[in-house]
Amino acid sequence: MNLDPFIRVNDLPFSASKEDVQRLRGKPLKTGRNTVGLNELDYGSVIYRFQDCGRLEEVTMQAAVVIIGRRSIGFDALSFFIHAEDEDCFERAGFLVSPRFGIAFDPKEPFWVTALAAHCLGEWRRL
Repeated sequence: MNLDPFIRVNDLPFSASKEDVQRLRGKPLKTGRNTVGLNELDYGSVIYRFQDCGRLEEVTMQAAVVIIGRRSIGFDALSFFIHAEDEDCFERAGFLVSPRFGIAFDPKEPFWVTALAAHCLGEWRRL
């Protein structure tokens, strides 16, 4: 995962629409609505989640390595990195959430990492 926090994940900006994702990736393997009311486009190794209004909320992908700027962090070191570099990090529902880097992940579930849009951090805090 190449992350520019709150701006883009790999080559996809957080301003992308469902239609943009489908033009880029094609037809998803599955679509649906998750338990927190987000609409999902599931491509197997990456899942894009949108609000009903079409705003991109989250991008979850398998990421053995997360690249943030010039730093490459292996999944096995990600928890340590977040605790060391983000004093505002917190845990919710088994996930470690980093407001500084805009990610959430379950350290016990390699290698899934979720990149978050800035506007959804409040929802994670309220869980």
